[in-house]
Amino acid sequence: MDLAERQNLLEGVDARTRLAGSNKMEILLFSLGTRETFGINVFKVREVGRTPHITRTPNMPRGVEGLISLRGNVIPVLSLISFLEHKDEHLESGKTMMVAEYSKRTLGFLVHEVDRIIRVDWERVKAPESVLSTNQGLITAITELDDGKLVSILDVEQILANAFGEALIVDIQRANVDEDVAIFFADDSIVARRKIVEVLDKLGVKHKHATNGAEAWARLQGIAAHATQTGAKVRDEIRLILVDAEMPEMDGYVLTKNIKSDVRFAGIPVVMHSSLSSEANHAMGKAVGVDAYVGKFDAEILADTLRPLVER
Repeated sequence: MDLAERQNLLEGVDARTRLAGSNKMEILLFSLGTRETFGINVFKVREVGRTPHITRTPNMPRGVEGLISLRGNVIPVLSLISFLEHKDEHLESGKTMMVAEYSKRTLGFLVHEVDRIIRVDWERVKAPESVLSTNQGLITAITELDDGKLVSILDVEQILANAFGEALIVDIQRANVDEDVAIFFADDSIVARRKIVEVLDKLGVKHKHATNGAEAWARLQGIAAHATQTGAKVRDEIRLILVDAEMPEMDGYVLTKNIKSDVRFAGIPVVMHSSLSSEANHAMGKAVGVDAYVGKFDAEILADTLRPLVER
């Protein structure tokens, strides 16, 4: 891929907001110098180019190559191959750099080569089987190309946590909620689920969860069916639904559309909690009816958003 192609690669992001509610995503394919093909959501990538000069600094965390200055901002540069389990420790995969922006951070990711952008149905994106993944915990999903080649989608939130540690959660004021009220949340990232549980526990709110949108919708339908049979309201059991934007099988946008179009969930707010924090993603959430949009991961902001929506 030449320089002009790289510069044009990520154009038209605003037009991609039309994907909201279509259960489709666009993935940027890249390699790390191995036979595997990896992918990252296009919305997480700000630009792609040749790797600039990196300033090596002492005492950097494992996998962090150093720092660069990018348009007046100093950002860390991570070698993605360093986070994955490969026998060959001498692989050189850093001639191309992707600038990623997510979870309120801007990072440089060193890769071997960027290929192209593909559009896939979330239904074709599956959670990886642990027996098939040597990088369990760093691969959040797998999809198959038309030619049968598998693409491993990286859990960049987990990579961020591995490099710099997880966000510390300070004291959070408890919410004034009924004991039998719960929050239902859906997120495919292990580290995200762990941090959400910490916040909800500090709020003093019971919780139930699912690991992808399809599982969440199936469980929510079961809860709603049971409520109908017993003459209760779903809102008496589930006070709020928290959804991630990117999830295998069914994304958070389609899940939100399903919830908002089902009268059994009337009066239950839906909050989207995503590492995708651009204005385009906020617009996509608004288009499908989310009641609030919270960027990952700020525990206090998440707690302050949830508290008034679940209190008596």
